[in-house]
Amino acid sequence: MTRPDLDLWIAGWRGPLMAALVALIAGLPSLLLLPPLDRDESRYAQATSQMLESGDYVDIRFQEDPRWKKPIGIYWMQAAAVAVTSSVEARDIAPYRIPSILGAMLAAAAAAWAGAALFGRRAGFLAGAMLGATFLLSSEAGIAKTDAMLCGAVTLAMAGLARIYMAHRAGEAPIRPYKFAFWLGLGLSILIKGPISLIVIVPAMIALSVWDRDIGWLKRLGWGWGLPLVALIVGPWAIAITIATDGGFWREAIGGDLAPKVTGAAESHGGFPGMYLVLAPLLLFPATLMLPAALSTAWHRRAEPAIRFLVCWLVPAWLIFEIAPTKLWHYTLPTFGALVLLAAAALMQPIGRVSRITGAVLAVFAATLIIGITLYGLTEFGTSTAQTWATLTIVSAAAAAAVGAFLLLNKEAVTAILASLVMGIVAHAALAGTIRQLRPLSIAPQLVRTLDQAGLNPAQGRVPGPIAITTFHEPSFVFLTGRDTQLTDAAGAARALAEGRPVIVEARDAEAFRTASSDLGVMGRAVGTVTGQNYSSGDDVSLTVYAPPGTPTGAGVPE
Repeated sequence: MTRPDLDLWIAGWRGPLMAALVALIAGLPSLLLLPPLDRDESRYAQATSQMLESGDYVDIRFQEDPRWKKPIGIYWMQAAAVAVTSSVEARDIAPYRIPSILGAMLAAAAAAWAGAALFGRRAGFLAGAMLGATFLLSSEAGIAKTDAMLCGAVTLAMAGLARIYMAHRAGEAPIRPYKFAFWLGLGLSILIKGPISLIVIVPAMIALSVWDRDIGWLKRLGWGWGLPLVALIVGPWAIAITIATDGGFWREAIGGDLAPKVTGAAESHGGFPGMYLVLAPLLLFPATLMLPAALSTAWHRRAEPAIRFLVCWLVPAWLIFEIAPTKLWHYTLPTFGALVLLAAAALMQPIGRVSRITGAVLAVFAATLIIGITLYGLTEFGTSTAQTWATLTIVSAAAAAAVGAFLLLNKEAVTAILASLVMGIVAHAALAGTIRQLRPLSIAPQLVRTLDQAGLNPAQGRVPGPIAITTFHEPSFVFLTGRDTQLTDAAGAARALAEGRPVIVEARDAEAFRTASSDLGVMGRAVGTVTGQNYSSGDDVSLTVYAPPGTPTGAGVPE
């Protein structure tokens, strides 16, 4: 079989553009299909919506509570996306996700741009396409939080650094656009997630300088204007938030968020050393085929400057993430650019038998995990409408692994990865569709639908708000119903009912609610019950929607 001729499509700027297009296609289904997710996504989105409502673009709040954990970058980006494409009143999560998919596209394009300098434009495009199609990045591309954009910013910074380094090794003066990419990526990454990007960038610079016994290339980064550029990106907001919160933001962000993650497993997000290595085959899928070849290339070709740069990008940061007590699946995402570039380098040469066999086995293993997860979700939470999506997920994931493994074993590595990417993207899209149909997990959208059908949603203008809800105090419900949503207990729900407001009561609060309502001399009418599982807590829930006395229900039901 002949390798596909990609050169016509990836010449010059078209390589990064095509890689970004792959990331767009891979991430778009999640962006469009998934309901608002708990808890982080809906917290980010609700805080952004409150910025738009209040006009305060400095202080970050979720309802009345300060949200002083991360810098402002992603909130500003989300606010701009919503202002341009939608409105706060629409309560549509998709516009809040636009910065994330743009971040994934930036990461893929930056990887392709770096790869073109390190190994040639074909390798660059393949690296960018692999990165954009990975299950981890394409999932983050459809979630309204920081991680996809952080990956994009860090990958841009490292791509600029790679071009500066390679120019220095070639005895050439690095041009200003390379330096600008580095400093711009660094500044954006800090504005998005504070010092996290420095865990990747600074150890890479130090390790590479020590390995080469040469710090001369660091003098060519443009420090004189680069540091002021970073200060210009980060400084105005840093000053404004310090004044607005009297320094409280920094105490909370550093002492309340960052420090606990460094010293212990914050918010129960613990894990064992080596967890990210174990997860890598799944999170890299469908590029899992090339994982062994990438690691083999890193070891056997480490004397090459380009490979050495990627090793210094990957290894120190990965070790830091493995050692840190707090672990979440997406933490290593900013290092994935190095992994896919090593994989692309491997594709440019014949791949050894051991790497081909191991890659095929790992791909099948990752596909089996995806199939298992899909079957579990379908069995536990699925409906008949989820079966078609689940079947497509299973077939596509199996085909991505089987076809890719067969071609790789038969020494058609480039064709193998291209075929695997296509079918892997289909599998990821179908998985997003499957998750959308797992209705017992979509509690908040079902509650809002019940309110709408009964004419009890204050947004319809028929009843006063805000809605009061017990026990199920998840951000997704707050996002869908607005800032003033009352998260309360049974007694608070009874008082809301007496005030003529709709209430939602969880089954465990039902008896206390009836007692409190009786004491107040008010009885609501149950208009619907939503059952399912709160995946954030792992609890089964049963929530009954009550209309206040005298309220006509059913007004919102279409004829």
